[in-house]
Amino acid sequence: MHREPADDDSFAAIEEALWAAPPHELIKIATGLLDRRGIGAEVLLIDYRQAFLVRSGPGEQDVPVDNTAPGRAFAAQRAVREEDAVHLPLTVRGERLGVLTVRPPDGGPPWLDGFAPVLARALKIADQGTDLYRRIRRRTRLTLAAEMQWDLLPAPSYQSAEFRFAGQLEPAYAVWGDNFDWAVSGERLTLTVSNGMGSGTDAAALTHLAISALRNARRSGADIAEQAALGDQALYARHRGEQHVATLLMDFDLGTGRVGVVDAGSPRILRMRGGVTEGIGFDAQMPLGMFGDTRYTTEEFTVERSDRLVIISDGIHAALSPSGAAYGGSALLQALRATRLQDPPEAVRTIIRHFVEYHGDSAPADDAVVVCVDWIGRDGG
Repeated sequence: MHREPADDDSFAAIEEALWAAPPHELIKIATGLLDRRGIGAEVLLIDYRQAFLVRSGPGEQDVPVDNTAPGRAFAAQRAVREEDAVHLPLTVRGERLGVLTVRPPDGGPPWLDGFAPVLARALKIADQGTDLYRRIRRRTRLTLAAEMQWDLLPAPSYQSAEFRFAGQLEPAYAVWGDNFDWAVSGERLTLTVSNGMGSGTDAAALTHLAISALRNARRSGADIAEQAALGDQALYARHRGEQHVATLLMDFDLGTGRVGVVDAGSPRILRMRGGVTEGIGFDAQMPLGMFGDTRYTTEEFTVERSDRLVIISDGIHAALSPSGAAYGGSALLQALRATRLQDPPEAVRTIIRHFVEYHGDSAPADDAVVVCVDWIGRDGG
């Protein structure tokens, strides 16, 4: 049974109580710790589409991210103060989990600003031991295919000394075969963006097999060309060329900024450098699973400090408006221009919002993925 240290107001005792909390009781215990010290508090978690902050209490109104004080704290990743409340972002290494709203009397104790980062780390760990927070975050039911895809995803955003990253799926509650995957080692960032053919659970299962094969090769020490070859073999062995997965594989050298690329399908890279936005083209190679014995080759380019890369699936660049106009032209460039001053998580959210609005009252015909990488680089690199 959880026990809070009695009569101890030290921050160390409060941290101990948070880490000792059972996963499903963490929010209740966290707000209770503050309430017993005269500080009203509530935790709001971001929904799957990243459009609303969802209150953890039953029956309470969700808070839009746009044009609200808690939403500004989430979007700008800074404390936002109102007359009677302070909204603090809950973030772990760039992954935005939600917002902690507190109502402290007379400014509150000196440790209050440190409470949110500790709670965020505890929430990240607690999420692995309970379904509660995933239930809170969904404003509507996920399709089975979407459940499969979200469980397959790594963290949707991350930041390090060398780069900042974010990705998002759309439609968040009904995505099919689009996905992204990434991993960081001491010297490398490996990133893949994939688009499995078909729809529903068939597309999700196809992408799941492809990502698992790529991870298996990556974790065995294979480079991205070898990863693509193993993914090709695994898919062909299962589907004999009838199903395939378009995949873009990228391998960043964190010290030099050199990027190896295997272009095995439809995802595209756009580079924003200074005031210029342009596509980066590569030799087209076969999607994974078409032949089973494809020999993949790696091409290279180099990112420079302050470069932004935006990777989009064909669900974005080939989408059509109700009037038949392609989104991948001027509309996409307009959305990209609107993100210039935003960090990658907010930039991705802006592009997705713009993309959905472009379709008006009609739903997009295909699912989509957007990934954004801001390159910082190493000093002297």
